[in-house]
Amino acid sequence: MSCGHVVTPMSLTKWCQQLLKQGKSRFVCGQSGCNAEWPYQEVCKMALLTPEERKNFETTMALNAAVGDPNTKFCPGCMTPVTRGSSSNLYVCCQVCSAKTGRSFGFCWQCLREWKGRQPRSDLCENDDCHNSALKTLRECPEVKIKTVNGVKGCPSVRACPTCGSLIQHTGIGCKNISCPRCKMSFCFGCLKTISECRTTGTHNVYGVCSIDIVPRQTSIPVWQRK
Repeated sequence: MSCGHVVTPMSLTKWCQQLLKQGKSRFVCGQSGCNAEWPYQEVCKMALLTPEERKNFETTMALNAAVGDPNTKFCPGCMTPVTRGSSSNLYVCCQVCSAKTGRSFGFCWQCLREWKGRQPRSDLCENDDCHNSALKTLRECPEVKIKTVNGVKGCPSVRACPTCGSLIQHTGIGCKNISCPRCKMSFCFGCLKTISECRTTGTHNVYGVCSIDIVPRQTSIPVWQRK
């Protein structure tokens, strides 16, 4: 490997799979005292990954990166992690690809394809079928009746966490108070207020509909403002 340590393709594949299972999105050497990070292209080459293995790796890497840092995604050209500069601009420039190609290489934060059209844009690029899949899910998900004592009817079955924006589905079984697995914030699936806000305002009803109306389908994804 580039760090000087020797590995077999099989052991390298298993080590990287172990890192992915641990929620990692980058690959580092497993030798004691060596924290060298291996580029994804190097891992693919040295591990002799098949096209199917590459697809699985890239999907898991993207999911892990999204959980760890919502402002980081992988460039579709080189699979290098790139941080988004502005939440209001879908155009992101990859410095690695730009250096390799000798021209500015940008991709769409939304559809993860090479950028087409004018920029900056906050809604979509000009690639075919560029859309926000999360917003589409919020718009088209079926309604659900949450089986509390009184029953909360007419509530969308998928909500975006009001704190971090992660999509969470409710099957209708169990409490309407949800704890987000990503940011750990608890909120009401009906009124979308955090439990602490509900207690402060006195609008929360643990066993039925809150004193304020069920919030309609969300039309935007909250951005996690980490402190």
